[in-house]
Amino acid sequence: MSGEIIEDYPDDYPFPSCLILGTNQIHVVCGIGIGILWIVTAYRPTEDKWEADLKTRRGTKR
Repeated sequence: MSGEIIEDYPDDYPFPSCLILGTNQIHVVCGIGIGILWIVTAYRPTEDKWEADLKTRRGTKR
């Protein structure tokens, strides 16, 4: 019920989606379409791919 959108994917198919960092430090990818929230995947992010804040991908330029 709470979390922060950390990445937005408006051009995803078949529906726009986003990556949410939940308060329990889990990443959830979900899409919204036809009045339904689709959960695509949920996982615990690791610091080899994410910075310590779990919001910033390692190796990406800002």
